[in-house]
Amino acid sequence: MIHFFEMGQGQPVVLIHGFCEISEMWRNFAEDLSSDFRVICPDLPGFGKSPIASDHITLEEVAVQLEEWMKENKIFNPIVIGHSLGGYVGLALLELMGSKMKAVGLFHSTAFPDDQEKKEMRDRTVIFLMKNGVDKFVTTFVPQLFSEERRGELQTQINLATEQAKESSLEGLIALTRAMRDRKDRVEVLDHFSGLKLLIAGTLDSAVKIEASRAQKDVFTDYFELEETGHMGMVERGEETLEIVRNFCTKAAKSES
Repeated sequence: MIHFFEMGQGQPVVLIHGFCEISEMWRNFAEDLSSDFRVICPDLPGFGKSPIASDHITLEEVAVQLEEWMKENKIFNPIVIGHSLGGYVGLALLELMGSKMKAVGLFHSTAFPDDQEKKEMRDRTVIFLMKNGVDKFVTTFVPQLFSEERRGELQTQINLATEQAKESSLEGLIALTRAMRDRKDRVEVLDHFSGLKLLIAGTLDSAVKIEASRAQKDVFTDYFELEETGHMGMVERGEETLEIVRNFCTKAAKSES
């Protein structure tokens, strides 16, 4: 069962949260975008109020669950925008649904697979989670997502993100860490998609390096770099990124694809 909230009417826009996040992270975006769109924000399996059956799942299996959820809730021809893990899920959905998706957006995410160094880091994360549990992990993990220079001024937002991260289940964190580690290259999936494609990157993003974003920018129709921004552009550059997303959704809704 996929838990979600929605608001507004019109062209469906599905906003998918990232790792250690829940649908509520999109509340401000959803409230603003709902004046023109039907905005739907799900909790991925193992996060928030969406259960997960075990600590093993693939991104392809998550995509199948989301496609079934969309059919059940009459979410047709959606614009799908995902943050980080949510972007990986969005690309798995794109491979599954193809032209049944209107457009796709990646928010601090990538179509490239993990390199060997990142895979090893994922394995260490699983070990840490098994040993220390959810709360200790998210308390150290979440602040690092924000650009170091602005952590002081963003402390309130970091505290909120940390509290939301604690709504992750241990099984969900382990399962999706492994799923991210094992995901495949989906650059060709993006390249073959005829709809609009958005990438928002942060120049100080420690999770998705700016060099990786620049290396794949040519497969996107819309590419934006956020200066002096870490992995949480929707918080660090809230108004700017909301405008980017709104303009992209407006353009995609009017497109013929």
